Amino acid sequence: QVQLAESGGGLVQPGGSLTLSCASNGYTLDYYPIGWFRQAPGKEREGLSCISTSDGSTYYADSVKGRFTISRNKAENTVFLQMNNLKPEDTAVYYCATSYCSVTGWKKQYDYWGQGTQVTVSS
Repeated sequence: QVQLAESGGGLVQPGGSLTLSCASNGYTLDYYPIGWFRQAPGKEREGLSCISTSDGSTYYADSVKGRFTISRNKAENTVFLQMNNLKPEDTAVYYCATSYCSVTGWKKQYDYWGQGTQVTVSS
C-alpha cells in the first residue's frame, strides 16, 4: 500500500496563492501517476489534476485550468500543486493520490491517498 502525505494547506485570501506538497516515505512517486482531488462538505469529490510518469503529461479540470499547476520534483520525491488566484469555492480538503493518467488520457480514479490538507479561501 502506497503511503502519501499532503501538506501546505492553510487560510488564504481570495486571489492568493498556495503550494501543496505530496510526499511519500518509502515509495518512489516517480513510479506512479499522481493526481490531486478535493472534497468540500456536502459536495462530491472533484478530480483536479494528474501528472503521468514517463512523459510528464499533465491534466486539469476545467474549474482549475489556468490557475493550478501540477509538477514533480524527482530529487525530493515530491509532487506539487501550485494554486494561484484562489477563490472561495476552492475551499476544501485537498488530497493527493495514486491515479491513472498517461499520454493517452486521464481516468479520475484513485487507489491510495493521504489524510488531506485543508485549504480555506476567505477574506
